[in-house]
Order: sequence, then C-alpha cells, then structure tokens
Amino acid sequence: MQGKIVLITGGARSGKSLFAEQYAAAQTDKVAYIATAQVYDQEMQTRVTLHRQRRPDTWQTFEAPYDADQILQEAAKQANVILFDCLTLYTSNLLLSPNTPTNPEETYQYIMKQIEKLVISSRASQATVLFVTNEVGMGIVPDNALARQYRDIAGMVNQKMAANADEVYLVISGLPVELKTIATQIAKGVHHG
Repeated sequence: MQGKIVLITGGARSGKSLFAEQYAAAQTDKVAYIATAQVYDQEMQTRVTLHRQRRPDTWQTFEAPYDADQILQEAAKQANVILFDCLTLYTSNLLLSPNTPTNPEETYQYIMKQIEKLVISSRASQATVLFVTNEVGMGIVPDNALARQYRDIAGMVNQKMAANADEVYLVISGLPVELKTIATQIAKGVHHG
C-alpha cells in the first residue's frame, strides 16, 4: 500500500489548519505534525502557540524548515497520519534559503525538485499525508519582484501537489469543499458532452 496524499488549501484564517487537524484526529491517534514555520517575531510565536494548544499532546511534532522529505520519512516510521503545515511556508523557506540558486529559473526548478521529493516520500510511506497550503494567487499582484516570484512559485507548487493528491480540499470561511471529485466529474462531463 502506498501513502495517501491530501491537499488542504485556502486563504489566511480560512480554517484550513483546523480542518486538517480534525481530519487527522478522525483517522487515528498516531499523528505526526510537521511544522515548517520559523519563528522570527512575537506575532509568529503567538500563531505557533495557538496551533500547539489545539493539537493533542499525543501528536509528535517535527520541525522541518528545510529537508522536509527526510523529516517526513522519519515521521512516517512512527505515525499513520502526517500533518504537514504548511507547504507555502516551506516554499518561502526554500526561496529565501542561502542554498537556493539565485537565477529565477534555477530557483523555480530547485523548489519544484524539493516538492517532488515530498511527493515521492509521501507515496513511499504507509501514511496518509495531509499538506496544508495557502491559496496565494487570489489577491492583488504584489508590488515587488521577489513577492511576485514567491506567489508564482507557490501557485505552481500547489498545482503540482494537487495533481498528485488523492483528495484536495478548499476551505472557505471554515467550510471544506472537496475539489478533486468535482474536477473529475467535470472532466468526465466534458468528454461525454
């Protein structure tokens, strides 16, 4: 049996992390939580603390600002469900890492390779892997090149993960909608219509 991939996307404060936590808790009590956030200020520390308070004490937390595919492999040895929160912060970490190439095309290729490693590690596991991500392309066009590059790469990361996912949820105002089934039904209708 190969690992299952579930992508959960939505805007800021949409309820996506809470939905992911509820989804994970409904599956098993052997949950690993992979945190990608790096705390640089008090506001981020407050966010991290709130997330920790919501999680059961039995969930094991792994910190993975980088090399998340290796951390995921470790977590899969101990858990039936892995909650990866979040893919867009991980993308940001990679984009700003001193180890990432500076040429925009090389940067894109490097980050997409890291995401491919996550897909491979997820499929190689026996776990259900929930990836939380932000839908960043629905707002205004950023006013600087780095922010536009980030938005574009994050959009491509989300598309790649969605294409590889077994289930994809969009959470809006706390309400999850499963998109993969809808997309499949529409595609079938287009081919039969």
